[in-house]
Amino acid sequence: MNTKIKRSTLVIAAIVLLLIVAGAFFAMKKKPDAANAPAAAKKAGAAPARPTLTVTVAQPEQTELTMTLAANGNVAAWQEASVGSESNGLRLAEVRVNVGDVVKRGQVLATFSPETINADVAQAKASLAEARANAADAAGNAARARTLEKTGALSQQQINQYQTTEQTAKAKVEAAEAVLAAQQVRGRNTQVLAPDDGVISSRTATVGGVVSAGTELFKLIRQGRLEWRAEVTSAELGRVAVGTPVLVVSASGAQVQGKVRSIAPTVDPQTRAALVYVDVPNVLQNTGIKAGMFARGDFQLGRSNAWTVPQASIVPRDGFNFLLVLQPDNRVTQLKIETGRRVGDRVEVLTKMPANARVVVQGAGFLNDGDLVRVVDAPAPAGAPVAAK
Repeated sequence: MNTKIKRSTLVIAAIVLLLIVAGAFFAMKKKPDAANAPAAAKKAGAAPARPTLTVTVAQPEQTELTMTLAANGNVAAWQEASVGSESNGLRLAEVRVNVGDVVKRGQVLATFSPETINADVAQAKASLAEARANAADAAGNAARARTLEKTGALSQQQINQYQTTEQTAKAKVEAAEAVLAAQQVRGRNTQVLAPDDGVISSRTATVGGVVSAGTELFKLIRQGRLEWRAEVTSAELGRVAVGTPVLVVSASGAQVQGKVRSIAPTVDPQTRAALVYVDVPNVLQNTGIKAGMFARGDFQLGRSNAWTVPQASIVPRDGFNFLLVLQPDNRVTQLKIETGRRVGDRVEVLTKMPANARVVVQGAGFLNDGDLVRVVDAPAPAGAPVAAK
């Protein structure tokens, strides 16, 4: 029993001795660190803050920008003429033009077979000759009857009959002349003529086909003119006037310069938009603009001065645009802005900026509000003359 107690006492004493030695070791290690702490703190306070990034800056500039109004619409023919047949039941003998051909006013587009018309004209001429012969005979009989009127050889009734026959024969001559004229018109209608200068946009005429009067054979874009029918809201309609220049851009990217010809007098009650008709130059000169295309355009309303900054200085964050403005202590402040028009690599700033503000250009996207920066001169543009030393 005494032996067990002695062993327990020895174990406890050994543990206490180990704790005392460990405490002394940690105390000795901590003293040098505490002695060096003031020197380290002094050294840290003496070191200057390091810049976050090296950047270039620029000042906002006043730039003359074009005022525009954007709109969408469709391209259509200025006027599309329907060229049809004026003859009935004739066979198409020849078609001389196709889609895309440029034609002149009065040019022959197609011809019909003239055999039937020629026969009808010959018959009308024969009928006219017969009517004239009968009229001459009736006129002679009436003249003789009038000479015998005073002699009493013929009764008044017989004389009236001769005169009536003469007048009837004259009427038949006039009717025969009218029939001949109608047949001659049909003969001229065997040629389908272009009603105006323009471009053939559609063709349904087929050689050998028998068509009725009024059947459409061709469609013609008159004078080759197109128009862009822009939809402009009623709120913006007052800014557009006749003669305003317009830049029209098709879906393929083709651009053409046009001019406002007219403005619709009414506004669509459903969309609250009005049509503005813009003349587009000749269709053959603008291969990228075709009738039926959808196109967008900008009405060029004039020019005005505006404050602009380089596009690289604008930082989009969280759905908004910001500028990083350099402060006198070389730290940057984040400024929320609203942008406007763009021209080249410059963007209009609608938000009022501090006087003589300098904004970060190169490196703006890597900075946050309050960062310290180092400013260097912007590199000279490529090709700029180098100053002599």
